[in-house]
Amino acid sequence: MNYKIALIKGDGIGPEVVGEAVKVMDAIGEKFGHKFEYVDILMGGCAIDAVGKSYPEGTAEKCKECDAVLLGAVGGPKWGHSTDPDKRPETALLSIRKDLGLYANLRPAALRPALAESCPLKNDKNIDLMIVRELTGGVYFGKKDRYQTEDRGEEASDLMAYSEKEIERIGRRGFELARLRGKKLASVDKANVLETSRLWRQVMHRLAEEYPDVQYEDVLVDNAAMQLVRAPGQFDVVVTENMFGDILSDEASMITGSIGLLPSASIGDTAPGLYEPIHGSAPDIAGQDKANPIATILSVAMMFRYSFDLPAEAQAIEDAVDAVLNEGWRTADIAKPGETAVGTLKMGELIREKL
Repeated sequence: MNYKIALIKGDGIGPEVVGEAVKVMDAIGEKFGHKFEYVDILMGGCAIDAVGKSYPEGTAEKCKECDAVLLGAVGGPKWGHSTDPDKRPETALLSIRKDLGLYANLRPAALRPALAESCPLKNDKNIDLMIVRELTGGVYFGKKDRYQTEDRGEEASDLMAYSEKEIERIGRRGFELARLRGKKLASVDKANVLETSRLWRQVMHRLAEEYPDVQYEDVLVDNAAMQLVRAPGQFDVVVTENMFGDILSDEASMITGSIGLLPSASIGDTAPGLYEPIHGSAPDIAGQDKANPIATILSVAMMFRYSFDLPAEAQAIEDAVDAVLNEGWRTADIAKPGETAVGTLKMGELIREKL
């Protein structure tokens, strides 16, 4: 099979980790008989420097001509102070998700067996959950306003809105993923306070009737945050709205020991999906061969599984990563005091050797 992959290398360590992920893709191609064509696309802070805006004209169109998109990381302190949306890297992330119709963000949080001691939790280390975050609605995309009041000074507001259609499509994603995993789905909301959450719960209850084989429960977001650090093993698939998902997925990432190991996928109803590590651009170590490429490499595994329906190729990558970690190889972010850390290039090489 032939696949066309858009590469958004981005800023900071983005080009380094994407470079290693591309080498892994090429190794998979040799092993399984696939060919990959790569298209470099400019986005983020580097695009601001090059063309004056973080999301250049035609970015989405170029991505839509590809089968999938691999993103490194965008942003950094250099571009964090502008009030012009075109000159803020995060604007590009929101725009590409919307333009590609990527309404479902899949964030697995799994504790690799070799890194069990890196988990900050003392007891429950049975961590293998998937957070399904709605990505194109809610308060992040709602109307924003600032206005003067007579007695309180300046006031600001952000509109949080969800439609039945938006809730239903992300809810179905959650139920379908639960069917493929442990057949358990937790829907996280704040229905005791928010009207949007009451609508969310109403739609999810209706969907639950269509999936009687999936064990379903409602969880208030504050309780979900507590349960993730008390007993994360109770969760299999968690589905929730945009802002709650943003916060909870970061919490879940930290209980696995390192954000340098965790991939993500953003998908819609049509190609292409967008795959990226959850870590940032880490400009303080950029260009120093210190970044951990594993999250980006595992994002490629998610690409094979969810965009290309190639589970054997995905499993081969995941097995190679585990084999390297089981042998004791570590990058600086996951090395214990006194352990020798390898660099970005060496970690990528070791994983390819296992393939």
